[in-house]
Formats: sequence, structure tokens, C-alpha cells
Amino acid sequence: MRKHRWYLLFALVLVLSAVAAGCGGDDEEGGADTETGGGEAVSGSINVLAVWTGAEGEAFQAVLDGFTEQNAGVNVSYQGAQDPGQVLSTAVEGGNPPDIAALPSPGLMRDFADRGALQPIDFARDAIADNFAESWLDLGTVDGTLYGMFFKGANKSTVWYNVRAFEDAGVEPPEDWEGFLENASTLQSSGVPAYSVGASDGWTLTDWFENVYLRMAGPEKYDQLTNHEIPWTDQSVKDALTELAKVFSDTQNVAGGTSGALQTDFPTSVTQVFADPPKAAQVYEGDFVGGVITAETNAEPQTDFNVYDFPQINDSGPMVVGGGDVVVMFKDSPAARALIQYLATPEAAEIWAERGGFSSPNRNVDDGVYPDDITRQTATALAQAEVFRFDLSDLTPSAFGGDAMFSILQDWFRNPNDVDGAAQKLEDAAARAYG
Repeated sequence: MRKHRWYLLFALVLVLSAVAAGCGGDDEEGGADTETGGGEAVSGSINVLAVWTGAEGEAFQAVLDGFTEQNAGVNVSYQGAQDPGQVLSTAVEGGNPPDIAALPSPGLMRDFADRGALQPIDFARDAIADNFAESWLDLGTVDGTLYGMFFKGANKSTVWYNVRAFEDAGVEPPEDWEGFLENASTLQSSGVPAYSVGASDGWTLTDWFENVYLRMAGPEKYDQLTNHEIPWTDQSVKDALTELAKVFSDTQNVAGGTSGALQTDFPTSVTQVFADPPKAAQVYEGDFVGGVITAETNAEPQTDFNVYDFPQINDSGPMVVGGGDVVVMFKDSPAARALIQYLATPEAAEIWAERGGFSSPNRNVDDGVYPDDITRQTATALAQAEVFRFDLSDLTPSAFGGDAMFSILQDWFRNPNDVDGAAQKLEDAAARAYG
């Protein structure tokens, strides 16, 4: 959840405005299944609660307006909440949840499903399967039942770099890990540290680990580790930590050194790459970095900053670690079903995509609607990824993934050569959290 606050703060930097609701549609009961989600017209009133507030809330309202243009008989009331889990828990306990909600993680979806609070959305399985990769369908499934559809995503396998620093050093974005490390040495020789790391926010370190681990251990091991089917003392974990230590132990090549990085938060880790002069040449984090750059610096896309995919390791091929917001249904009705069907369409996603600050996991979204080349690049990589895995720490019990994992990796960052000690601490904490 702490990670998601940064998504909310920085994912959208354009000023958005809601589109006024129009009218249209026929007059019959629901279960829409056409391409646009309109289908046979439905009627009724539904309440929607989601994580999107401010400008993001306005963008999602525009998406809902697109739905009501096709379904004039439906009245949709929207509420944004930065902590929807708490709001929804209270509402569920009081017997008055909204009809539909968007949650910031599949873990929260699973919690509500286990409580019997969610309604299945198997009626939308075909539409979701047609528009999303199988991994997204799997993420929305609990014990064989489909409960969630991911409307908004985040590509967390992106590296953002200072174009002039790369040009001055004579380096190009690397394709593999070996080239990534070689670039780092060349950048340091040019007078600019290679890496900016916001280690005071422990979640940035979990993201580093997850990308390295997925590429080295592969998706099957990644899933096993996520579910604690293998221990954190497994050799695959130690191998990933050993490889990642090649970055973190290169202290002269990290902006501020070890102590400085541990006092640097996520937004500062971004802005110092694009300071004048830069304090580092590049920063790894998700596609929401672009929003921080645009909002907090004067850097211009492509001229001053650009992005490349997190590099392959050992011929791993392209892989994406990411996040996303999952739409679930608490109350079943024809109008609620029609909205779920609509949100699964590329047309619904394109309404927000063309406004910026948005990546859709929907692989049939026309990438031409994205407002700039950088967003188009990161969003397309997310939607078209052959191997995609959700952020591991967001899938584990919060006592581990949202707490212990952060602090243990921060301690390890201070002494990255102690791989065995870090692995044991991670396993001890995981064992307690998983029970």
C-alpha cells in the first residue's frame, strides 16, 4: 500500500477534465457482451469506489461517462478513496459495500474473496481473455473463480536515464545485464555516478530484487517464492542477491554512497538524476517515474530524459514486473455486469489512455492513443509482455511484503556481501508472516 501512494501522487501529471455524460442505448436487462460493452441496454443505479482521486479520479469519471453514454438508463455514482481497503472493510462489515470497486492489489482482492464479500465475474471471462494476457486473468482468479479484472497497470521494469549524461559518456541503453554493468563503469569514468537509489523507501529495493530474481530464476520459481513454496534461503534467492550486490556494493557509483542512498526517498532519487549538474545518470523504477520527472523538473522527454527496459539477464528474454488496480464486484446486478464488461474493452481504456498518466494491461488498446512516445513504449511493453509477474511483495502477507522485506533489504543494502545472512532473515520473517 505504501508503494501505491507514490503511484497516486505521480502517475498522472496532465490536467484532466471530465467528459459530460451523454445518452444512448436500448431498453432491456443486462449482461452486455459486445465489443464496446454496450450490448443490450440496462438500467438502475450503481455505486463505484476506487483508488483514483484528484486528476486520476477525473480521468476515471470520463471513462464512466463513456459507459453512461451507451447506457442512459444507468446512473453511476463514483467515490475516490486513497485507502479503499479500510473504507471497504468498514462498508462490508456494515453490510453496505459499493456495487463495484477498484483495489490496488490482488492480495486485497483475495482477502475480500476469502471473506465471501465478492461476487464472481465469470460472465466476463471471455471478454477478459480476448483482451488481456493469460497472466492477468490468472491474477484475477481465486481458487478457480474469476473475481477481478485489471483496468489500470504499472510497468515496473523501466530504467530512466539522463540523455546528456549518456551522450557525454558515449553509452547507449543496454540490452542485457552485462551491458548494464559495463555502462555503469563507463558512466563513473565520465564523472557521473551510474545509479540513483531511493533506499530510504524500502519498496524500491524490493522492486530491484524482483526484477533481478524473475530474470535469473524464471517465472515458475518466482511464483513458488511468492507463495512461500520454496524458502528464501533457496539458492535461487542467494544467486539473485549476489548479482544485485554488483550494483549495491559499487558504492562509489551510487549517488551519495550507501549512507546517502539510505537517506534518499523515491522522488528525490528521480529528481537528482535530472538536476543540473546531475547527481547520477539513471534511476530504476516504474513507469510512474515519468510523472515525477515532468512534475518536479524542467527536463524534456527524449531531449533530457528517456527510458529503456530493465535489461535481460542470462538470456532471460524480455520480462515485466508490474502492478495494477483490479476491478471487483460486491453486488451483482445487470448494471454492474454491464460496467464490468465495458471496463474490459479497449475502448474504455483508450478514454483514459489518450489523456496521459495511464498504462492499460489491455493488449488490444490502440497504442496510437497514448499521448507521447515514452508512455507508448512503457505501456505497450506492459500489455504485450509474454512473461509478466505482479510485484511479489504486494502478493505476500503485508507483515512480510509491506514491512519486514523492506527493512531487511535496507539492512542488506548496508552490507550487500552478506547474502547468506540476508536470505536467512528474509526466510525467518516470511515463515512468521505465512504462519
